[in-house]
Amino acid sequence: MVKILLAITFICPLFVFAQPNTWLKKNDFGGGKRERAVAFSIGNYGYIGTGIDTAETVLKDLWQYDPTLDSWTQKADLPGEARRDAIGFSLGDRGYIGTGINNNASFLGNKLADFYEYDPLTNSWIQKANFPGNGGFGIYFATAFTVDSKGYVCGGKNGPNTYSNQLWEYKPSIDQWTPRTNFPGGPRYQLASFSIGNFGYVGLGANQDIFKKDFWKYNPGNNQWTQVADLIASERGGAATFTIGDRGFVCTGTNGGTQKDLIEYNPVSNSWALRSYYGGSDRKNAVAFVVNGKAYLGTGKGGNKKASMYEYTPHNFLSLDENNQFDLSIYPNPTTDYVIVESSHNLLEEVAIYSINGVEVYREKMLNSKLQIDLSSVAPGVYVVQALGEKGIQLDRKQIIVQ
Repeated sequence: MVKILLAITFICPLFVFAQPNTWLKKNDFGGGKRERAVAFSIGNYGYIGTGIDTAETVLKDLWQYDPTLDSWTQKADLPGEARRDAIGFSLGDRGYIGTGINNNASFLGNKLADFYEYDPLTNSWIQKANFPGNGGFGIYFATAFTVDSKGYVCGGKNGPNTYSNQLWEYKPSIDQWTPRTNFPGGPRYQLASFSIGNFGYVGLGANQDIFKKDFWKYNPGNNQWTQVADLIASERGGAATFTIGDRGFVCTGTNGGTQKDLIEYNPVSNSWALRSYYGGSDRKNAVAFVVNGKAYLGTGKGGNKKASMYEYTPHNFLSLDENNQFDLSIYPNPTTDYVIVESSHNLLEEVAIYSINGVEVYREKMLNSKLQIDLSSVAPGVYVVQALGEKGIQLDRKQIIVQ
């Protein structure tokens, strides 16, 4: 499989770049290396602003990205204080940035509640109603999503060891905030969110540095939450998220170590699937936006702060067999002394076998497309074979019977 890919690359590299489910390196973010910024898109352009740079200085700048030219242009600064860990989103032809904290050191900073609307046509900002959550005293490390011409801000950090589970709805037509049903997953910060159709999805994050992997669907129509499937990969906070079509995506983040997996959520089957690994290095507190059906993800921190940006082209949702995406074959099954594990999928890196009680009996790297496993010393019974990707992410699992 690798030889075929190399041959295609040599003959016609543009063909490889045009393929779905791939990442392509783009020009670095024009504002330089930073993390904890915000991002949104309006029309044919993406925007990144605020955050904290390599000198640990908090920022208030805004940059516009043109995917056609692969170029960055600086726009009008946010009129309020410089900040990090703010929220940003777009509604119609306007962008919004607010909340956050105004110092790189939390104990020296002031939480912010101010909120601003950006008009790309005039390249100007207008201050809007302050965010009223947390008693109006400001919040940072919250998450935001949009549904049906309204913005929603959820969770966040109130202080050194206090967090929020509040959900607030912003209606731009009347410049008004309304409290909604609290997030049922409990108080936390570094949450992740995206929206699909008429629903918002919120999850992950941390409480007292205990990272989570649960996800919840919010229905603005009846103001109710419903728990959906947990993320299949490791729990995390500081992930970047985006929506393309009718799918939500979670990428990068941290659970103590930085991540680079791209996990897709399908609301119809209520299931997650590993799609690829991020084109750049592992990182946390990156940002993402979508323009014309492609995602752009970058900045963040992984060892050091980043300016790199990558473009993601999604796969063809309609042609993908999600229940058999990894083409995993295990035979003979039942067996008496050995099994062969076979897959041509290039994300498969390791195979592990567990007893039905969860005791690991075998683990080995997948060095090629076929692996023969000696089970002659294994007691008869039912076992689970796990196909694992990078950093132990479960790609697939199947049962085998040893007689």
